[in-house]
Amino acid sequence: MKKKDILVICCHPGILATLTRLIEKSGEFIVTGTSTAEETLNRFSAGSFDLVLMGAGLAPEAEKELEQDLNRINPETPVVYHFGGGSGLLFTEIKQALSGE
Repeated sequence: MKKKDILVICCHPGILATLTRLIEKSGEFIVTGTSTAEETLNRFSAGSFDLVLMGAGLAPEAEKELEQDLNRINPETPVVYHFGGGSGLLFTEIKQALSGE
């Protein structure tokens, strides 16, 4: 089975590293981490991602603006917000978004 590509944005380096490690550890996903909206848009525009995971650090207005920009580039790619709650919740959120639920 082809691994799904996930783009993760989180402005806190330690949290970004943890999210990346947890998601990659599952063996089901390839993860690209970013720490700014600009970097996220550049990577998203240049690549093909199955999901964007938004972590902590952006202001609510910046999150919404980034989501709108991502949707303009590719409206088919789901954007999931994750702000904690453990790895069980993280994987549930990812799998639900990828399955279209």
